[in-house]
Amino acid sequence: MNRLKKNIHLHSEGNRTLVLAGIVFAVLCVSMGWVFGFHSPWFIVTAILSVSIYLIIVNFFRCPVRLFEGPTEGVIVAPCDGKVVVVEEVQENEYFHDRRLQVSIFMSLFNVHANWVPADGTVKTVTHQNGRFQAAWLPKASTDNERSTIVIVTPEDDEILVRQIAGAMARRIVTYSAEGEDCFIDEHLGFIKFGSRVDLFLPIGTKPLVQVGQSTTGNKTVIAQLG
Repeated sequence: MNRLKKNIHLHSEGNRTLVLAGIVFAVLCVSMGWVFGFHSPWFIVTAILSVSIYLIIVNFFRCPVRLFEGPTEGVIVAPCDGKVVVVEEVQENEYFHDRRLQVSIFMSLFNVHANWVPADGTVKTVTHQNGRFQAAWLPKASTDNERSTIVIVTPEDDEILVRQIAGAMARRIVTYSAEGEDCFIDEHLGFIKFGSRVDLFLPIGTKPLVQVGQSTTGNKTVIAQLG
């Protein structure tokens, strides 16, 4: 994975969606104009709603270029924009089968949905599990929803698990990381479409630097310091 160098404004994952949505809204508006007249209230309302919804979709696929400022050793950076919904020690039973510090960030429809690598290291494993599409902020979403799991080994040999979780509206999880690759803060980890969540499972002894309810900025907010 190469570090981001270009000033990308819209994520490439949105290209197909934006083109299809543009065609649908354009056809809808033109049809309303032909049927009711281009000066009719029906056409005006349809045009306003179409433009508004399209701008929301465009906003969803924003992809700001962000470079982390500061030392990266032992630092865990927020993998996404959103709100912290979990900060607690839990039993992680899918990979580690032991106690871990869980930090979970929920992304609403209006957040940037690009995901960033949270720590420098090497990708040890990448897996995908099919599942349900219930609300991503629910506790059971971490184990019941469709999800991708990425395990990163840091230069200090700490293992960090990052889990991309689909939400009620999310129907596609994209993961760019591949087993055996070196990964770095500032790189994109993946993308989740339309409302979702990212969980991190960190070694016990890691110091959390965020609390429940706090907003995070992907690749900017430091959420934890490894012990």
